[in-house]
Parts: sequence; structure tokens; C-alpha cells
Amino acid sequence: MVKNGILHKPVLVLNVNFEPLHVCNTKRALALVFSGKAEIILNGRGVIRSAAAEFEVPSVVRLGYMIKRPRPRVSLSKWEILRRDNHTCQYCGRKTSYLTLDHVVPRRQGGGHSWENLVAACAPCNRRKGGKRPDEANMRLPRLPREPNPTAVYRFGKYLKRHEEWVQFIEGW
Repeated sequence: MVKNGILHKPVLVLNVNFEPLHVCNTKRALALVFSGKAEIILNGRGVIRSAAAEFEVPSVVRLGYMIKRPRPRVSLSKWEILRRDNHTCQYCGRKTSYLTLDHVVPRRQGGGHSWENLVAACAPCNRRKGGKRPDEANMRLPRLPREPNPTAVYRFGKYLKRHEEWVQFIEGW
């Protein structure tokens, strides 16, 4: 019997050169191992027992072949804008649980929906700025917004608090 949903826990998938590629669940990782497409690099979770056999539960697996893919990019979403801006209003510096997105150059003035034009803002600052540019509203940004660098730490860092054994595989990239 599988306890505590161990088949749904995250597993780090590495490329053949140990580059972090993806995070999948234990069930998918075991399928990769049993089909011969991956090997277990780190077993930090014990074993699963069936009537006839015991299977190691992987924490990190490495593929047996090279996956060539384009350089990863961080997708543009509200969550990623808030994460990039550290859940802090970019005009007043206040950390709050309720933040909105603000277009630095308003869309009606030709501003686009892009990494360089979106920032996190608290509701009072967003209302105060209104449909103006920051300089027109006497507000300033501490730094210009830009697309975050998609390093392995940025992409997989949210897992590191619970899976400290992954640090050695993620921080080198």
C-alpha cells in the first residue's frame, strides 16, 4: 500500500549532462526508470514494496540520452511578474498580499503587454498613477522592469525548501 501519496511527490529530472530539465511526479519517474530511459541518481525516499519486489523511490533521475531544446524562457504571467518583483509594490515599496499589475506606459499610450512594461503595484499606487506615465504622475520606479533570467535556481528554486538534496544539481546551472 502506498502511503501519503508518495507517487505524487516531485522528482527532479536531469539531462544526460546533469542539467536540470523538469520536475515530474514519482509515478512518471518510475516509468522512465523501468522503461530504461532514465536512471536513479538519488534515492531519498525509501522503497515501495509490492508482493513480489521492492522498488527504490527516486528523488532525482537522469535521462540516458541528451535532450536538445531551446533556451528556456519564463512565461509572462501575473504570478511571474509578482515573483520577479518580490511581491512588492514597485512605486511605494510596500509588501502586501493584494497587488495588481500596472502598465508603466499605459496601453492607450502605446505601451505593450510585455516584461519591460509590467510591474507589480498596490491598489492605491495603481489608482494614483491612473492612465499616466510614472513621470507624469510624479512617481518613479526604483529599477526598470525586465524579463527575469531563467536560471535553474529561478525555475526550480521553489522546490529547494522541501528538497534540499536537489541543491547540488540546481545551483551549478
